[in-house]
Amino acid sequence: MEMDDNEEDDFKDRLNQLYLAVILRYRDHIEEKENLSVAELPRLVTPESQLVSRTADEIKGEEYVYEANFYEASLKAQEFVRDKIDGVLLPVQFWILPDETIKFRLGDSIDNSILLCSLLIKLGNPSTKVLISIREDTRKAYVYCEFNNSIYLFDISEGVDAFQTKEDMLKHVGIDENSTAYEFNDKMFLDIY
Repeated sequence: MEMDDNEEDDFKDRLNQLYLAVILRYRDHIEEKENLSVAELPRLVTPESQLVSRTADEIKGEEYVYEANFYEASLKAQEFVRDKIDGVLLPVQFWILPDETIKFRLGDSIDNSILLCSLLIKLGNPSTKVLISIREDTRKAYVYCEFNNSIYLFDISEGVDAFQTKEDMLKHVGIDENSTAYEFNDKMFLDIY
């Protein structure tokens, strides 16, 4: 028997509710298996993965030259993440890899920052890092890179700012001795505070 649109939407809603019930029932088990130490976060940055590579190639276009085109390409990558990936808060703490973020067009702010970092590295900038700032109960994710003697800070929802020094950038985002902050990319992890 074929369903009309209303019946199909009702079925999808009920199926999603069932999936949510299963996830919530096994939440503790899922979160235990998904728990990564912060030092393991670099393995989430995947510039060489299939969908990240394909997306970076689309952003580059035909005549891409890193020195001439990286800044504009980085803005396109930031726009891609901002406009094409919907923000979502999952009912469980679950790490989403960049290819999954692209495939499902969903991710939380950290997932989206990890995707942007992966894209910028694939666009040719190995200095790119995810920067996480935690103050009290608020966690904020950024991406930054060095290019042409400046430091560019990407806040996916707010845009891009340029700084002369890393200290100026950290001060701008409110990172100080009263914060917890760390940065990472596919090659490294560093506690800042």
